[in-house]
Amino acid sequence: MIEQLGNEFNPDTVTPPGETLQELLETLGMTKAQLALRIGKTPKTIGEIINHCAPITPDTAVALEKALRTPASFWNNRERRYRESLARMAEKERMKQEIGWLRTMPVRAMIKAGWIEEFKDKVEQVSAVLQFFGVLSPKQWEEIWLSPRAAYRASKAFACRPEACSAWLRRGELQAQEIESERFDRARFLKVLGQVRALTRTNPEQFRVETVRSCAGAGVALVFTAPITGAPVYGATRWMTSQKALIQLSLRGKFEDLLWFTFFHEAGHLLMHNKTGIFIKMKDCPDDREAEADEFARDFLIPPRAWLRFIESDRYRAETRVRAFAKEMAISPAIVVGRLQHEGLLPHTHLNGLRRRFEFADAGP
Repeated sequence: MIEQLGNEFNPDTVTPPGETLQELLETLGMTKAQLALRIGKTPKTIGEIINHCAPITPDTAVALEKALRTPASFWNNRERRYRESLARMAEKERMKQEIGWLRTMPVRAMIKAGWIEEFKDKVEQVSAVLQFFGVLSPKQWEEIWLSPRAAYRASKAFACRPEACSAWLRRGELQAQEIESERFDRARFLKVLGQVRALTRTNPEQFRVETVRSCAGAGVALVFTAPITGAPVYGATRWMTSQKALIQLSLRGKFEDLLWFTFFHEAGHLLMHNKTGIFIKMKDCPDDREAEADEFARDFLIPPRAWLRFIESDRYRAETRVRAFAKEMAISPAIVVGRLQHEGLLPHTHLNGLRRRFEFADAGP
């Protein structure tokens, strides 16, 4: 019996340690009063332990080790597992009341993106979503994402679909936590932006690897997060700590010029706006700071004087001219095409052959 006790463990059905103590006393032919005398406790205390009314404390575990020749670690572990099982059962009952919350969350989209596991049991699914967000209950989720003091509420973009946007933003946080970065250095980051601008002419994978590495060296975690239904977000910027910034890109639209522009747009927020802001870029979301970030990205990619000189010629619509100007500027031709289309100087159906499509996998924990 004593030898078997050391191996007793069934995580699905954790029995109270008091039952084990009762069985052991019966095996040894020892009464509760006799055990109480041996370890300096009252028979009432032993009875409460056996009847699950009182826990086996560490000092009692040490006493039982001496009196019953069973390791104190055995009793401590039994008590710990039992109390944990009680807490988990109580938590399961509590979460049954939260199943309705799942209907408000983009659970199917999160499963499809591979961010959470799918469970047939609704309680387990609630648990998976809460664990993804790193919160105890929907109440805490609301406190972080929806309360009046939540930083995310400051974004007009977030307000339209907070549940889906919060999932997308949280995924970016988890990805960024996996990136080790230096302390933020403004001068170094500006230098990195110049290097990234030149990388727009390279292949997508080279851009991704080198840009993530270079940004980390300047204190910026750059992550690519798959877009999900209900979160029409192109990018987002915020500060993880006072010395670590996060730029999150979604590849929504998938054309390379949208990716480049969004990256430099978000970089503009880091350089021009305060560290307490949350900046989320969506289509048709007017805001003064968003307009400033747009202007920064536009002029950093193509200097204003060079752009005016380019469009003064009637030949700017020709593919050969676009290619030549892009080469002169040392940027991807897609950036030139995208700007021409955006400013109404070129139909959205024209020269799309110069715009590559990117397919980056959602990487992270």
